[in-house]
Amino acid sequence: MASSLEGCVSSLRTSMQLLDSSISILDSGVNDFPRLSKVLQTTRHFELISEPDLHAAQSTLLSEIRPEVDSLLQRVSNHLDKLKRREQSLIAKCDLNEGRLSQSGSNSSSSAFRPSSRTSRTGGIGNNGAAGGRRMTALEELKYKQLRQKKERLIYAVDRLELQARQRERQLRMSMAAPQQLLGD
Repeated sequence: MASSLEGCVSSLRTSMQLLDSSISILDSGVNDFPRLSKVLQTTRHFELISEPDLHAAQSTLLSEIRPEVDSLLQRVSNHLDKLKRREQSLIAKCDLNEGRLSQSGSNSSSSAFRPSSRTSRTGGIGNNGAAGGRRMTALEELKYKQLRQKKERLIYAVDRLELQARQRERQLRMSMAAPQQLLGD
């Protein structure tokens, strides 16, 4: 029986050694586990989102910003057009005034010579008397001045109406071009 008891003790010792070696193997394998868990842990350095989410965010941002940008561009365009129209209006007004000054300058210089030429013409024709001829010339000259002033007023009115017509044509073209630009975009 002592031999059977000795066999049990030796078998128990062998099992204990095997268990110790298993524990040391497990300990060496699990010893690095906290470091491995830290290394294998995923850290997000950048937030990754899906492509549809990205496109949705871009379209939302574009839909918020685009009307404001279009509105600002339209305001700038309208202001530039207004300044161009004003510049053209001022240029036309300057040309008109220069024309008037040159006409009035030539008219005043030529009208200064006209009475004498008319007087000489009427005197040469042989009216009833010198006083009657002068009165007729003064009356004709007054009518001539009135007609000339009326002509200048009419020329000015025609020029002003032509300028207004050109401005309205530009405005109409701009109003027709604006919807086409929006459709093109």
